[in-house]
Amino acid sequence: MSTYWIAVASAGHVRRGRSGGFMQVNHGKAAPLRRVKPGDGIIYYSPTTILGAKDGLQAFTAIGTVRDGEPYQGEMGGGFTPSRRDVEWAKAEETPIKPLLDRLDFTAGKSNWGYQLRFGLFPISAHDFSLIAEAMGAKMALAVN
Repeated sequence: MSTYWIAVASAGHVRRGRSGGFMQVNHGKAAPLRRVKPGDGIIYYSPTTILGAKDGLQAFTAIGTVRDGEPYQGEMGGGFTPSRRDVEWAKAEETPIKPLLDRLDFTAGKSNWGYQLRFGLFPISAHDFSLIAEAMGAKMALAVN
């Protein structure tokens, strides 16, 4: 059975991972990626366009399925070798979170809905995954359990 996840990163970082077919979380830490398994669904939420910016993007920026394999070290230059997992990214549109807040299990009725996003990676329900995928117009073959 698949698990569904929200990962958090700036849209710029997500776009780089999307083009390279991988994901990174928590500034390249390996431990969170060990919780994610092949076949799991992953959605990226981006609070900003660029790390450190205050542009208020607040959007889902990528959706996909974790590929087979274990976390590995990527090469970013300057000696930075973040941990990564390969992902089959779906064709989808970046979508604002605000219109979905009252319908998502992890945000509905919560004035501090952004709190758990600070953890960088957390599981979500199949319902939330399906709702976000639909809002993003995702074209993917992942069966939601």
